Amino acid sequence: MLPGPFDDLITANKIHAVTHQPPATKGAAGRQLAVITCMDCRVSPAAVFRLDPGDAVILRTAGARVTDDVLRALVVATHLLDVTRVVVMGHTDCRMTTNTDEELHHAIGRMAAVDTRSLDFGTISDQRVALARDVQRIRSSPYLPAALDVLACVYDLGTGCVTELST
Repeated sequence: MLPGPFDDLITANKIHAVTHQPPATKGAAGRQLAVITCMDCRVSPAAVFRLDPGDAVILRTAGARVTDDVLRALVVATHLLDVTRVVVMGHTDCRMTTNTDEELHHAIGRMAAVDTRSLDFGTISDQRVALARDVQRIRSSPYLPAALDVLACVYDLGTGCVTELST
């Protein structure tokens, strides 16, 4: 049998399963926290905020954007998973802040020969403005608790520091 593209993951899981202990928590956010951040693999919200499994709900999108799917997940998190506070965390050197939608369409079309023009990538010309708008989108949602605490910040990949933004 030829090696498969996921063999490394299946092997890693078999090693993990040997010492795995079932979670002691009920699946709710132990620190009553949700973190919305970028899908960039250099960003680890667990490391940035020193979170353990079960501490927080982590939601990832390209550019840390608050999409309809993120809002839907926040409704579940706030009403069923004990979330009372939300961090929206962008980061430095984010590709979504250095390209336009048109540039991404062109790059993907050139590299993968796929026509993505029907998609809105939600690229960001001003990260601080986008974060403020996304925080406002959360705060104004009629489905989320009015008392929900929301913080916008930018994580610096170079220093490891988070800068809070006033929104």
